[in-house]
Amino acid sequence: MIRVGVIGGGQLGRMLALAGFPLDIRITTLDPGADTPSSQVAPSIIGAYDDTAALERLAGSSDVLTFEFENVPVDAALVAGQHLSLFPPPAALAASQDRAAEKALFERIGLPVPAYVAVSTSDELAAAVAAIGTPAVLKTRRLGYDGKGQAVIRDADLAPAAWREVGEQPSILETLVPFESEVSIVGARGRDGHTAFYPLAVNQHRDGILRVSRPLLDAPELQVRAESHAQALMDELGYVGVLAIEFFKVGEDLLGNEFAPRVHNSGHWTIEGAETSQFEQHLRAVAGLPLGPTGPVGFCAMANLIGTTPEPAAVTAIPGAHLHLYGKAPRPGRKLGHVTVTAEDPEILARRWLQVTTVLDDEG
Repeated sequence: MIRVGVIGGGQLGRMLALAGFPLDIRITTLDPGADTPSSQVAPSIIGAYDDTAALERLAGSSDVLTFEFENVPVDAALVAGQHLSLFPPPAALAASQDRAAEKALFERIGLPVPAYVAVSTSDELAAAVAAIGTPAVLKTRRLGYDGKGQAVIRDADLAPAAWREVGEQPSILETLVPFESEVSIVGARGRDGHTAFYPLAVNQHRDGILRVSRPLLDAPELQVRAESHAQALMDELGYVGVLAIEFFKVGEDLLGNEFAPRVHNSGHWTIEGAETSQFEQHLRAVAGLPLGPTGPVGFCAMANLIGTTPEPAAVTAIPGAHLHLYGKAPRPGRKLGHVTVTAEDPEILARRWLQVTTVLDDEG
């Protein structure tokens, strides 16, 4: 048996725990909450992420440590790493937690990014708007996810209101990219440096929250470029584990938006739709096991359940529909689960997808 300690107890930790059972990998999580999605399926230590005693307990019950939440304090990760091997490295956490550092990292590895300026005051924001123009989007440097901490500026006169909207926090101003689509690459790097990548996913968002992801199976040149960027990022960071990079697709170009040093929502389709799920792959990587194959199994698409959940019987009655509920209380804007639809060919997938989306629309 291999014991993996996970800092964070959300749905990603839950799915890591479930993926570990067939490999005789056992998960223990650390989270401030007493009733988390992970704690329903795996032992949990209740404590703050920066609670030294709790981190020591987690390390004492584990063979290796990882995290499922990119806002774990870097100092806590460093403390945990003093007791036991921690993957991915804290440097990846640090870069992903600061948008300015993240953009600089992308530029360093040769990944193009939208024009941006770091701002810390309203005067700096005004100068940045003058420099890169409008429309632009103001994003807090830290703690922004699922559309939080962002404000679109379509006219220079609206900059002061946007500054107040983001709480007058250190931010970046980024040109609003007229992208055709957002795509993401999910890949893994093992302890031995070997890498494996899943097919690109095409993502659809609403209100800043991911709603739908579909594997993109017919864009080989785009796939090669995305893999090259992900490879460069993982090599630069000395990475171990699964990560995702989100790109804006503009024509044939890919612009780096952000990366997540963990398993990613746009890779949930891999549970049923790939030879090895991203969750099993992450555990393989951090535990020092060989990486698994990443090829697609047929065709699939994934929809998040936001705010409400459907009647399980209505979904599971549809052939090829796989329902995942996270054990979370309903709340507007909250990710409560997801549904993946699989099929042997695209036409059957389209019919099943219509059935599922009809159920979700009727119940949500």
